[in-house]
Amino acid sequence: MGLFDRLRGGEGPRVAFFGIDGVPYSLVADNEETFENLNAIEDAGAGGAIDSIVPPESSACWPALTTGVNPGETGVYGFQDREVGSYDTYVPMGRDVQATRLWSRVGDAGREATVMNVPVTFPPDRDVQRMVSGFLSPGVDKAAYPDELRETLEGLDYKIDVNAKLGHDDDKSDFIEDAHETLDARFEAFKHYITEDDWDLFFGVFMTTDRVNHFLFKHYAEDGEYKQEFLEFYEKVDRYLGELRGMLDDDTTMVVASDHGFTPLDWEVKCNVWLEENGWLSYEDDDHDSLEDIGDDTKAYSLIPGRFYVNLEGREPRGSVPQEEYEQVRSELKAELEMMEGPDGTPVADRVVTKEQAFRGDHDDIAPDLVVVPNHGFDLKSGFKGGADVFDTGPRNGMHSFDNACLFVDDDDARIDDADLYDIAPTLLELLDLEVDRGEFDGASLV
Repeated sequence: MGLFDRLRGGEGPRVAFFGIDGVPYSLVADNEETFENLNAIEDAGAGGAIDSIVPPESSACWPALTTGVNPGETGVYGFQDREVGSYDTYVPMGRDVQATRLWSRVGDAGREATVMNVPVTFPPDRDVQRMVSGFLSPGVDKAAYPDELRETLEGLDYKIDVNAKLGHDDDKSDFIEDAHETLDARFEAFKHYITEDDWDLFFGVFMTTDRVNHFLFKHYAEDGEYKQEFLEFYEKVDRYLGELRGMLDDDTTMVVASDHGFTPLDWEVKCNVWLEENGWLSYEDDDHDSLEDIGDDTKAYSLIPGRFYVNLEGREPRGSVPQEEYEQVRSELKAELEMMEGPDGTPVADRVVTKEQAFRGDHDDIAPDLVVVPNHGFDLKSGFKGGADVFDTGPRNGMHSFDNACLFVDDDDARIDDADLYDIAPTLLELLDLEVDRGEFDGASLV
């Protein structure tokens, strides 16, 4: 390609970021032959395990990663959030993210960003060079901007996400095939726009890794039926990352990261069933399936994943706990959650975090009062529909973890030590040589 065939972005260094949703660092470190390219990045630059955020759920993690601030500032606490002063809930989308995204900072500096498949970005931001939204988007026709991007993606049979329902089948063959097809199309799209070479920040996410982990991770961890297929999928992920790395010039730094770790899943925990059994929660009648159905004498309720709310007078519409009793009630609930045990006597909670410890920002009115960070093996559900058992099993055998997310930076000045998800945004901005106020972030540059 000749010099004048390349329509470069603005002046200055560039960054190509690739998200590998839910990939634990230990998976990469323990399988060097499978992850030759990621290990090569670590050898040439830096790599290591980082912490996620509270709660470690993709809907909260990606807004935090792409802004560098906690859910108290992004306004997104999980897959489902509560309306202010209401029991109505909603699924947060891109417009609900209240903090400044990385690509907006790049645009404000007069430079260009291509953004592909990032969760919680629908509808696409029309102020960036090009964007196709990720997880929670209805389809490529509505999720891609401008038209040229949409047309290119449709020509590649690009899909927003894998068909996760296929993972519910005992026979995982169709699910695995669909995962490969989704991954292949994602790579072809990334490759197309990496070689377009007109951006300063390329930011793309492989979401299919999270889906594969949800349905196959225990097969990997416990030498199950689909362990080989699991590793073959990841060998392809690593190969694609290596090919993308080979397309970058010397002025571009490659960064790869996950938003949380992963662990085998043993039990789903229906938190609202537990609250009901222990006298914290009641319903208006026997026909209930949502937060709107809770009774007037309810003292606490839960939203996924492991977020607990005191039914506080003056904050909730039918709050039963007076303001002056809030601290006492919350302390009692925290103590009981810390004592909750699974069927084999294992504590469910690794720790119970208060909102003051986890969140800082302007969205205190919808912040959970407590968040349970579970021990490995537990997935904290809501369970508004009730049921006979607190502990249950489902089709998934892998679950997110707070610890053991991964970060790789292809720069020998980078140091990954005692790092977390909040450090990624300031690191990318440092690599782009963009001036920022460090006080605007909850993390710090690792370069």
